[in-house]
Amino acid sequence: MFDEALYKTSQVIHRYEKNPILSAADIPYSATLVFNAGVAKFAGRYVMVFRNDYNYTPTGPTDFESTSIGIATSEDGIAWKAEPKPIFLMEGKEFLRAYDPRLTVIEGRCYLCFALDTRHGLRGGIAVTDDFVHYEILHLTLPDNRNMVLFPEKVNSEYIRLDRPFPVYSRGGIDRFDIWLSKSPDLRYWGGSELVLTVEEVPFANDKIGPAAPPVKTGSGWLTTFHAVDIDRTRGKNGWDAVWQKRYCAGIMLLDLEDPSKVIGISRLPLLTPEEKYEAAEGFNHNVIFPGGMILEDTGEVKIYYGAADTVECMATADVDDLIGLCLENR
Repeated sequence: MFDEALYKTSQVIHRYEKNPILSAADIPYSATLVFNAGVAKFAGRYVMVFRNDYNYTPTGPTDFESTSIGIATSEDGIAWKAEPKPIFLMEGKEFLRAYDPRLTVIEGRCYLCFALDTRHGLRGGIAVTDDFVHYEILHLTLPDNRNMVLFPEKVNSEYIRLDRPFPVYSRGGIDRFDIWLSKSPDLRYWGGSELVLTVEEVPFANDKIGPAAPPVKTGSGWLTTFHAVDIDRTRGKNGWDAVWQKRYCAGIMLLDLEDPSKVIGISRLPLLTPEEKYEAAEGFNHNVIFPGGMILEDTGEVKIYYGAADTVECMATADVDDLIGLCLENR
């Protein structure tokens, strides 16, 4: 058991008072759970790509393949309008569903990382688009890997990504998942993988950690969110599932600008924990916060977009200097 005093949202975080910012009620096609979105500024507007699980009910069975990726746009990053239909990235009998998208703009093009359930394992994918109509698939990992996020620029002439493989066999047969970094010359071929952060190094996790929103560049380092999961076997139903014993929180760290495999600062306390009813007491899985997008505005404000309870999409804000301070205060 962990000290529950750890599980408080940082005082530097301000939830948007009208959360959630996007829910199933805002989607003009079949939608039940709208969450885990990636967000970027692209072509003069804010773009959100979100996971939509539909045909889900609190009492009936869920259809594993009833998932789509939707798009919404905004002029200010706060008020969103969903496009009239979802997008489809993959076709073929081997592919079951694509979900949990992340967006990164690199050199004027928009790249989409996503998870892909297949009949022979869970894979991570990278696609590129210039118009959110046409997509080119650049890369698919071997099973099992997901939660991939791209850095918004090359480091030492290489593309960089964070990801989270699933080494169950070599980690005692249970969830003990960590954050890794990989490099590529062209976004198609990846290697040079290094371990960045382990679950044992995060005081508010006992199950797994992984990347969250794509990193943001600051003068102090790559500002990087991650998700952290703890399990309490005394927890009960906590949502639509028969049993839900996990809690997802958001953490924050700084990675070195020239060598992003090095953590140069990390908050020993969570950045954002499930406290509001739409995070902790409603929806599909209670006690879930999962950041998927982070935008640093010219004013120094950071907009953090996160899925809540695996059901709705929400937003919080903070000052970039305050976030950096959290990472460096206990160094």
